[in-house]
Amino acid sequence: MPLSPTIYTGTFIHTPTLSSLQVLENHAAGVDEEGVIRFICELEGVTEKVEGLGWRMEHCRVVQGGGDGNGGSWWFPGFVDTHIHASQYPNAGIFGKTTLLDWLHTYTFPLESSLSSLPLARRVYSRCVSRTLSHGTTTASYFATLHVESTNLLASICLQKGQRAFIGRVCMDSDLSPEYVRDESPEQAIANTEATITHINTIDPQHCLITPILTPRFAPSCTSPLLHHLGHLASSTNLPIQTHISENPSEISLVRSLFPTHNSYAHVYDAHSLLTPRTILAHAIHLSPSERALIKQRQSSVSHCPVSNTSLSSGLCPVRELLDQGIRVGLGTDVSGGYSPSILTAAREAGMVSRTVAALTPDHENQNHSHNHNHNHNQNQNQNQNQNQNQNQSQGSQSAQRNEKVDSNPSPSPRYSTTLKDRAKLSVEECLYLATRGGAACLNLEKSIGAFEVGMEWDAQLIQLSTIPALPSSSPASSSPVAPRENHGSSSGGEGADGGRNVEGEEEEGMGENEDEIVEMEMERGMGDEGLVELWGKETWSEKVAKWLFCGDDRNTRRVYVRGRLVFERR
Repeated sequence: MPLSPTIYTGTFIHTPTLSSLQVLENHAAGVDEEGVIRFICELEGVTEKVEGLGWRMEHCRVVQGGGDGNGGSWWFPGFVDTHIHASQYPNAGIFGKTTLLDWLHTYTFPLESSLSSLPLARRVYSRCVSRTLSHGTTTASYFATLHVESTNLLASICLQKGQRAFIGRVCMDSDLSPEYVRDESPEQAIANTEATITHINTIDPQHCLITPILTPRFAPSCTSPLLHHLGHLASSTNLPIQTHISENPSEISLVRSLFPTHNSYAHVYDAHSLLTPRTILAHAIHLSPSERALIKQRQSSVSHCPVSNTSLSSGLCPVRELLDQGIRVGLGTDVSGGYSPSILTAAREAGMVSRTVAALTPDHENQNHSHNHNHNHNQNQNQNQNQNQNQNQSQGSQSAQRNEKVDSNPSPSPRYSTTLKDRAKLSVEECLYLATRGGAACLNLEKSIGAFEVGMEWDAQLIQLSTIPALPSSSPASSSPVAPRENHGSSSGGEGADGGRNVEGEEEEGMGENEDEIVEMEMERGMGDEGLVELWGKETWSEKVAKWLFCGDDRNTRRVYVRGRLVFERR
């Protein structure tokens, strides 16, 4: 059913390039009946934009996203999860002390086998999709199982719930896998994969939301004939491909023994025509320089899964090196190797892992600093050119550009340090870029989702953070740097927009006398319902976003939209 033209107002924040944070305060985004952004402008320019499109204001829905002065809420692009096993969702948080190959046999294969039961599959997949939506994931690339009917069910559930999804029936026919989770033959694996493709083409012929994705589990689980068949299928259908690569040293040794005529793990995929511009390679921790060069040459992408990599003791992925070499990188939760279905958690851990990489890096001058700096600068410059081209296609795009605020260097330190140690660290902007536009690029959707630009689809989440009441002006402590109290999501007293409590009037006067009682009362009345992030009034936009990245969770995600449709709302 077509939507009504909708005008979203408030503050809009996104990462148009790898190293910049763009903040548009007191702006509006006009989204048409198909869920496509038609304009972005300052609030006072909305009427002109609406009339220019032939819309009528009285026929437009208006959705307010804060921006009333509190600074505690904003619109942010929906997250993109480039690697998640929906079939493993019940096992999230269970991995013990196992490493990859032990974990597969101990936990994963038995669970995946049980999803041949459609009632169980429905329960697992429904909860998985709903949970990821509640965490702001508007797009996900899912591994299902080898079972056709339950894989098709996952596709139907994603369509029903409105999540953009890539659905992969898992292919695996080698002796590595137990018989109960093994395809009978390469031919049977291809036939079953084609059955899932047919189902998706039937329920979503244009792949507006649901796209089939070819899914060899990983090289050790597939015979060479099956990999060849999948390569041919990829060539004939131009479908995307997802698999794993170089996650674990033992896995790499196993690949070497199973494919002795190939000189690397990446070469195995390339020799079977599976290394393409539409290929997503999960993990990629232990790639050799020649493998990185090959992946770059084939324009394939990497899904960085920092939570899983740590949970299974797989290793530390040198993401900076991948980025410097021009390889596209997105983020994956990799449930259930990863314990959380949240891409915000994955982004946070990407930053933490990069700091561990930095701690293990020798602290000396980076001789290639100038080259790397120029590479990233040129890459970002090209992205900016594409951005401007998209904006110039819209009416009044110059207004949006004129009023933008780009915080490309929020910290006092230089953006590009001269040491290898510091350059290994990922910034807040970079982590959030990988979570949105970087992931979209891995899925070849960078022109459609991942940012707020004219012509892109409205995949967005409304973020809301808690603000701390200021001490009353009569208090001896009123000279503290904490700013005066601002309403949180509401311009009136009493309950906030999401049920949070505004402290005003007589209660506020008591804060200076008995702060402990006030805090205790707030806890009893639901303090914490808005998550762990607390704003104290003096934070810059960069600091607010950093607090959200490092302290936020799904409680800060108030609404989620996919192609302009509301798919989740926290009440």
